[in-house]
Amino acid sequence: MPPRFPLTRRDLLTGSALLAGSALLPRAARAAVGEAVSLSAGPARVNLAGTGFPDTAVWAYDGRIPGPELRFRQGDTARIAFANALPEPTTIHWHGLRVPNAMDGVPGLSQAVVPAGGRFYYEFPLKDAGTFWYHPHVNSGVQVAHGLTGAFIVEEREPIHVDRDLLWLLGDWRLTKEAELAGGFGHPMDATHAGRIGNTVTINGAVRDSVPVRAGERVRLRLINAANARVFALDFQGHAPRVIALDGQPVTPHAPPDGKVVLGPGQRADLVIDMEGRPGEKFDVVDGFYPRMAYRLTRLTYSGEAPLRDSPLDAPIALAANPLPEPDLANAVRQDVVLDGGMHGAMPKNAGPRGPFWALNGVAAPGHSSMGHHHLEPLITVKRGQTQVTAFVNETGWWHPMHLHGFPFRVLSRNGRPAEHREWRDTVLLGPRETAEIAFVAEEAGDWMLHCHVLEHQETGMMAVLRVTA
Repeated sequence: MPPRFPLTRRDLLTGSALLAGSALLPRAARAAVGEAVSLSAGPARVNLAGTGFPDTAVWAYDGRIPGPELRFRQGDTARIAFANALPEPTTIHWHGLRVPNAMDGVPGLSQAVVPAGGRFYYEFPLKDAGTFWYHPHVNSGVQVAHGLTGAFIVEEREPIHVDRDLLWLLGDWRLTKEAELAGGFGHPMDATHAGRIGNTVTINGAVRDSVPVRAGERVRLRLINAANARVFALDFQGHAPRVIALDGQPVTPHAPPDGKVVLGPGQRADLVIDMEGRPGEKFDVVDGFYPRMAYRLTRLTYSGEAPLRDSPLDAPIALAANPLPEPDLANAVRQDVVLDGGMHGAMPKNAGPRGPFWALNGVAAPGHSSMGHHHLEPLITVKRGQTQVTAFVNETGWWHPMHLHGFPFRVLSRNGRPAEHREWRDTVLLGPRETAEIAFVAEEAGDWMLHCHVLEHQETGMMAVLRVTA
């Protein structure tokens, strides 16, 4: 684990924060039909650590951490006029969205980089409702860690009935005692281990001691893990959340396994939570993923108002399925992907002091290929319209959230056991020595990225290209 930098009287990871209030993120104004939303990336200073600490120098979309919440409706066309005011090139990847290949935001693969001072116009239809997000795909380990993240919400045409729709975009920061971003980006210790795990966790860009709720209300809580490397396992103490979507895709409503909502980097979950506490009560939300490092993320604090209702809302919570093509397993082609490398693993033959340290099927992407050099020979080639079945086999001692661009996939099995729920994902989390079998239909021709979403792993070898031929 990286060193921890205490920032408060105890430590921000104890949950002792000074900023209270609603966890709602300011939403971007909706563009008129046919008009574009303007979005820019550039340097900014924001207060991450709370009262009594100086602002932190970050990179941000529209000067906010996280960037503006982009909201559309299913069936709309998203139009985003992007301007790059950073001191280096960048792009935007629309994580989890089914977009045309030219809009996927991967430099040297699906588009050219947007240079410093440059502009790019993104436009794509919104096929699926759900909770998605956006971030750079250039120098990702640095740019995301500097704050370039934002939520992208596509509302259902007929949404479920809830009292509030809340977003928690979870960020993880490695800060100094002066609340500045710590250096050491891409350090081999991070790259060969668990990645750049920080010491300060934020909800919507701030450390939040409490989130106000009202007795009797029903909340739809959209969770996004936008961290470089941290895995979360959230325990909503005193409450019974039900999972209704994973990675933006509807799933049969169910309680999270062992009562904890586990999210690897890049993953999302939509929950429905009935606030069944009493006025004035407080309940902790605890992240206990890492042994001996559990901490209070925040606290649900009930107002003194009378309950909104005396019994839980009597309304269905199941979401309508998105129009995803069903895999044809009987006629599928198959190629498995073996994950290897890292500390205590088999290092790639071309590994040096700065990488690459990780490999997929024995092939390591060139070290430090993130600055606009994602063009790689394909690891997998499949025909358009063909069903692909792949087993990810993690032969390392570390966690890897494997993300596929372009195509949501069905999780068929984990460690040889059929998936408990009919689960669609775009990022599947594998623990040490675990396997996961997935299937998807290759809808659109082009070159698409496949990579670990621990960004330090991605940038030191654990990424590849899936080629879909016409």
